[in-house]
Amino acid sequence: MTTTGTAAPDTLSTARRATGVGLAVASGVAVAVQSRINGELGVRLDDGIAAAVVSFGIGLLVLLVLVPATPGGRRGLVALRAALRDGSLRPWQCLGGVCGAFLVATQGLTVGTLGVAVFTVAVVAGQSGSSLLVDRAGVGPTGRQPVTPARLVGAVLTVLAVLLAVGDRLGDPGALVLALLPLLAGVGIAWQQAVNGRVRGAAGSALTATLVNFSVGTVALLATFAVEVAVRGRPAGGFPSEPWLYLGGPIGIVFIALAAAIVRFTGVLLLGLATIAGQIIGAVLLDLVLPTAASHPGPATLAGAALTLVAVLVANSGSRRYGGAPS
Repeated sequence: MTTTGTAAPDTLSTARRATGVGLAVASGVAVAVQSRINGELGVRLDDGIAAAVVSFGIGLLVLLVLVPATPGGRRGLVALRAALRDGSLRPWQCLGGVCGAFLVATQGLTVGTLGVAVFTVAVVAGQSGSSLLVDRAGVGPTGRQPVTPARLVGAVLTVLAVLLAVGDRLGDPGALVLALLPLLAGVGIAWQQAVNGRVRGAAGSALTATLVNFSVGTVALLATFAVEVAVRGRPAGGFPSEPWLYLGGPIGIVFIALAAAIVRFTGVLLLGLATIAGQIIGAVLLDLVLPTAASHPGPATLAGAALTLVAVLVANSGSRRYGGAPS
């Protein structure tokens, strides 16, 4: 009787974690697609910051309609105000959108030059190490997570995997300097996922947390764009006519909402590793299906993608052994 009573919650927690990992992988694929879209938009507009403003702005407009129109979204706004008022949610925990804005800005600024694969390896390098620190510090809704051997090995394997996947593209010193921007963006992603998970927990709504993220990010990007226009003038490029170039924002909504919803089941590190796996898979598929001049999908790229998936499995096994995220 006692064994049965304790096994059911454990089984449920494991099932939730596995579902969360699958959703995180899918959201990672979406991030790779978003990177290609926003990178191309940045090239067309001849301004990566302008592309980020367009992407975040469209996402914010969608959320401003969607959140008040749904009962869960309205309840989330009320709960969010109450949490900020009673101090259970701190104002600084609502600033994850700044990191999201920086990520989208780096997509527009660098993907056109680096390509999706090199952009991804830079983001991954920053995200893997940062996720360990964020989990250890207890920033996310799961509280402090131990840096177990399995979790550390999983993070290291992920970095090795992406280096294997795109190692032949890292010989250009100019590209390495430019890759510092997505590297820093990757560091911010882990913190963004953690604090957005806190907002989601306080509001009880992933959509509300996503609205907060996009609101903060849009304000940050508009301020940056205003400074850029004052210094450099308006962007030289015109708005493209292809509708798909404006889908970056809606894709971002899906990614942020999923991350905010599932981080409490996975923890920040496992969420980050699963997202990374999806990013690598998405980058490989984009290079194979929609190749560009920088696309070189070969055996090393495919091997790197496979090793990334192994890294996620290793980290997940460590999470189960040491209790993982609470259900």
